[in-house]
Amino acid sequence: MHAIETQFISFDDRFQGLDGDFVVERIHTGARKSEGPAYFPAGRYLIWSDIPNSRLMRWDETSGAVGVFRDDSGYANGNTVDREGRLVTCEQGNRRVTRTEIDGRITILADSFRGRRLNSPNDVVVRTDGTIWFTDPPYGIATDYEGNLAEQELDGQYVFRLDPATGHLSVVADDFVRPNGLAFSPDEKQLYIADTRQDPSHIRVFDVRDDGTLTGGKIHATCDNGKFDGFRLDSEGRIWAAAWDGVHCFAQDGDLIGKLLLPESVSNLCFGGLKRNVLFITAGCSVYALRVTFNGARYPRPDSPDTGGGRRG
Repeated sequence: MHAIETQFISFDDRFQGLDGDFVVERIHTGARKSEGPAYFPAGRYLIWSDIPNSRLMRWDETSGAVGVFRDDSGYANGNTVDREGRLVTCEQGNRRVTRTEIDGRITILADSFRGRRLNSPNDVVVRTDGTIWFTDPPYGIATDYEGNLAEQELDGQYVFRLDPATGHLSVVADDFVRPNGLAFSPDEKQLYIADTRQDPSHIRVFDVRDDGTLTGGKIHATCDNGKFDGFRLDSEGRIWAAAWDGVHCFAQDGDLIGKLLLPESVSNLCFGGLKRNVLFITAGCSVYALRVTFNGARYPRPDSPDTGGGRRG
């Protein structure tokens, strides 16, 4: 583990107090391209993707040990943890979304839409009701570097909603150039989605209807250094977004209020630790960890009135 001095930059009084350790720990390096961090509190470990090497990596919080979680991962990109503690993965090379069951079996959740293969699923989140939402740009079929060169079969770059209980897959947004990172607000009434290839790259915000469809879609935040990639929200609804110079923090109204600068271009991040107050950041060939003074969003319980109750699929 290697310590690197952290630099927080404040642009607004609302960023005051939003810091933490002023030394960020590089917990791993040597990947070709790190992406998709997902923290598992039950096992106190982090999973992330090394895309061009087509493998999933694992870091043990209790020992600091790093090893290969899965070789031949299908050029996995985004990962998340569902509400039952299972790994959900975007295998962009295999052009599918999968779930790793508790016993290690891999279940294919989605690999086609209306008889045509998906482009290359990129990033994924799971709502409290069990539905799985993912973006599907063509990065994994554009070259053989981080996927498998292939023809695009769909006629767009979509954002999908999957109900794993029924297997029903639907398009919830179809007007993106390159949909990428996505995350729900803490109350899950809004969904934020990044469009990487727009100029400037930006994050849009949608209202989530009770039936799972989206309305709105206005630009909420824009990137002033490179392009947005993955992002997550904290418990107060602030967005922490990956950009070329580090992690950008946006207030609830979309104002850029601060940055955390890092020596490598950031691809994604997640909150972890038992108190959701450790920021795990994938950047370049490395993975970083930083204990912070704020907490990741805590989402509603699955039996709360807002989510309709019942067991999730």
